[in-house]
Amino acid sequence: MSSVAPQSILHKRPSTEAVDRLLKDREGAALLNVSVPTFWRRVADGTIPRPIKFGALSRWPQSELLAVIERAKAARNS
Repeated sequence: MSSVAPQSILHKRPSTEAVDRLLKDREGAALLNVSVPTFWRRVADGTIPRPIKFGALSRWPQSELLAVIERAKAARNS
């Protein structure tokens, strides 16, 4: 009996369903249908959360931007 695991187990990719995608500023702006400068203005005024920083890179969890949309919808309906 061999102790080597099958290749399908060794090279299995993690499920993307459980991953909260990290978006660039232009992707976040596209999600919200605003320009990149407007996206950054909303970050500055606190409407959009500050990014996660990886060195010089700025990224936003997609779930946080979707929460911004949900908050705006709730405010609209109240």
